[in-house]
Amino acid sequence: MLIHEGDARSAAIDLRLAALLSAVAGALNATGFEVAGLFSANMTGNLSAFADALAVGRWGPALLFLSVVAVFVCGATLSGIVMEHGRKRRVRGIYAAMILVEAGLLVALGLAGSGGSGVATGMPLIFCLGFLLGWQNAVSTRISAARVRTTHVSGMATDMGLALAGLWVRSERNALHRSQLLLHAVTISAFIAGGVAGTLCHLVLGAVVFLVCGVPLAVVGASELLRARRALP
Repeated sequence: MLIHEGDARSAAIDLRLAALLSAVAGALNATGFEVAGLFSANMTGNLSAFADALAVGRWGPALLFLSVVAVFVCGATLSGIVMEHGRKRRVRGIYAAMILVEAGLLVALGLAGSGGSGVATGMPLIFCLGFLLGWQNAVSTRISAARVRTTHVSGMATDMGLALAGLWVRSERNALHRSQLLLHAVTISAFIAGGVAGTLCHLVLGAVVFLVCGVPLAVVGASELLRARRALP
C-alpha cells in the first residue's frame, strides 16, 4: 500500500490507501471543527472566508483564514521536499516512513492534549492539523500519481461526476470509469465516516482521538516499511 507508486499500483491498493487516509483526514478535520470551529483541511472554504473577511475589512479573521491555508501548504511543501530527497537517494519505503512520521506526530499531539497542553486546543490545534493534513495529502497524491487525494473532496466529487458521465455515454473506457467511480466513492464515504467517528470519539475521549488516529497509521506505516526493507536485494 505504501511501497509501489504511480502505474505500478493496482486499483485495490489505491482503494485501501484511500479508505485509510481519508477516514483519518475526515476524523481530524471534524475534530478540529469541534474544538475550534474551523476546518483544517477545507482550503476552498478557508480561502473563500479569507476573501469575504478581506472585502469587509475584517483584517484579523482574514489573516487567520489565510494562515490556515499557509500552514497546509507548508505541510505539503515539506512533505514533497522530503519525498523527493528520499526518491533521489533511492530510499526504500520513503512513503511508509512519511506516514510513520505523521503517526508519531498525532500520537504526540494526543499525549500532549491528554496532559492538558494548550497545543490541542484552539488555533494551535488547527495549525497542527492543517500541517499534518497537508503532509498526508502530499504523500497520497505523490504515491498514487494524483489518483488518491484524501482531503480534496470537491475535486473528487467532480471526478465522480465525470466518471458517471463516461458510464452514461457508454464509452470505450467504461472499465476505467467504473474503477474511478469506485475509488472516489470509497474516498468520500471514508471521509464522512471518519468525520462522524472522529467527532463522537472526541466528545467521549477528548484528545485521545488523536491517538486513535495515529495508532493505525503507525501500524500500517511500520509494517509497510518492514516489507520494503525485506524486499531489498
